[in-house]
Amino acid sequence: MDGRLKGGEERSICACVSKRWLMLLSSIRGEEICTKKETRSPETQDELNSSKADELVECNEKAGVLGFSSNKDEVNADSEEIESVGYLSSCLEGKKATDVRLAAIAIGTGHRGGLGKLSIHGNNSTRGVTKTGLRAIARCCPSLRVLSMWNVASVGDEGLYEIANECHMLEKLDLCHCPAISDKGLLAIAKNCPRLNSLTIESCSNIGNTGLQAVGSFCPNLKSVTIKNCPLVGDQGIASLLSSATYSLTKLKLQALNIGDVSLAVVGHYGKELTDLAFTGLENVSEKGFWVMGSGQGLQKLKSFAVSSCRGLTDVGLEAMAKGCPNLKQFCLRRCSVLSDIGLVSFAKAAVSLESLQLEDCYKITQRGFFNVLVTCCSKLKSIALANCLGFRDLAFRWPSVACCTSLRSLSIRNCPGFGNFSLSMLGRLCPNLLHVELNGLPGITDEGLLPLIENCKAGLSKVNLSSCVNLTDKVVSAIANLHGITLEQLNLVGCKYVTDASLAAIAKNCSLLSDLDVSKCTITDSGLMALACATQLHLQIFSLSGCSLISEKSVPSLLKLGRTLVGLNIQNCNAISSRMIDLLLERLWRCDILL
Repeated sequence: MDGRLKGGEERSICACVSKRWLMLLSSIRGEEICTKKETRSPETQDELNSSKADELVECNEKAGVLGFSSNKDEVNADSEEIESVGYLSSCLEGKKATDVRLAAIAIGTGHRGGLGKLSIHGNNSTRGVTKTGLRAIARCCPSLRVLSMWNVASVGDEGLYEIANECHMLEKLDLCHCPAISDKGLLAIAKNCPRLNSLTIESCSNIGNTGLQAVGSFCPNLKSVTIKNCPLVGDQGIASLLSSATYSLTKLKLQALNIGDVSLAVVGHYGKELTDLAFTGLENVSEKGFWVMGSGQGLQKLKSFAVSSCRGLTDVGLEAMAKGCPNLKQFCLRRCSVLSDIGLVSFAKAAVSLESLQLEDCYKITQRGFFNVLVTCCSKLKSIALANCLGFRDLAFRWPSVACCTSLRSLSIRNCPGFGNFSLSMLGRLCPNLLHVELNGLPGITDEGLLPLIENCKAGLSKVNLSSCVNLTDKVVSAIANLHGITLEQLNLVGCKYVTDASLAAIAKNCSLLSDLDVSKCTITDSGLMALACATQLHLQIFSLSGCSLISEKSVPSLLKLGRTLVGLNIQNCNAISSRMIDLLLERLWRCDILL
């Protein structure tokens, strides 16, 4: 049979005869089939590459005999496409994830450059993916480089054995909620796939220390590791992995694991090549673990560090981390309830390279700590973001004359109700070179507090988000338009109920570069939209009017005029626009994505 089926097209046609033939052909390795090599000119090869996608669709149409999808759009939805390097990718989700489909994909792609990426999300409840389907992929597509399996309970170690034995070019493995896979399957991958450089293991209850030790020992190219919610993974596994992958691992993420201070000490000693590090929900780690990790002097190359929900991170540990990571540029803290202003300021003083700081749900951080960071990092900090920091109280206090924070370009403050006018006026004095400003959910700020900040931004604002700042008025919006109209690209005014047509008139007159405008739930009328539509220099691409109850169908001509440049329009909950006029908008603005 092998001698008669020399071409890939012949094999695909033969596979459509019956399910038995399909499974039989998919079990034959590519090198076991005698094929005649053809010499093609560059022009012919380019023509062949351009037609690969159509050939794959044709192959799936022939597979309709077996009950596969013969619809071209559905095939595209399965994400079977040509990648830039010439390999194919495929994604099966839910009920489409079966052995028969995997076999069809293996036959259809095996002779067309080979399957480079396979993703299986979910499982068919009655005919789910098993080792048989993975065997077909492994034997027909040895060029597989990426394998991702999420919520696939029917695949065990035997399935990974098949991949490990045939797909020696595998570079990335992603396993999520695969309870039947254990250390044995991971060991097989580690021993047979030396090119593995990225590993993600999430909620795999039978993978533990032995599997991680094997990966560290047999995968010299390992660069990225993510381990989440694996109860069998402990300090021994993390230590074995880090000590073996000392000179290759650059990214490490650990979340919800039963590890303690020993693991952090190992990271601090062996993480010599780490550039990105993230810890989330490590409940057994104490202050000592963070202190030892920072004092280990092994994280000299670390550039990005994120810590979430780790009660062991205290002021002392945070300062030690800053001293032990001289090249740290990005730092993110979430839900670290113990951290106070003292630790934050000490960290800022020791973090000599810090450029980006993000604080979320850190309730002991107050305005004094925040402004001390700005002053301490006045020459290097480029971005700072606060979210849900409830310790802020807008108290007036005397601040000594200090140099401005000239390096800061991006400021984001979200849902910090104590952040008010005094704090904003201080920012206006300290940060003259802001380009991006986000003030979201701050009911305590008014025009009086925001105007000094707007007026002092000498570089010209390009992105402004004032969403849910309910006490701002047209005065602030007009100031933004007048002072920054030649640089402003995005403006978000969602929920600013005192913003009216006067703001739209100012925007229409001054904002020639504005491409994204959101005035949802503002008090604007048809007259305001008419002013926008008459602005010849305005070229909006995204425009949102959601919840603007005063907008009627009289605005449809204005929307049609604006629609010449729009690619996105949101008119949800604009109930005064009739269904007939909505149909007209859909017909005339067919290039625009309209949310109704």
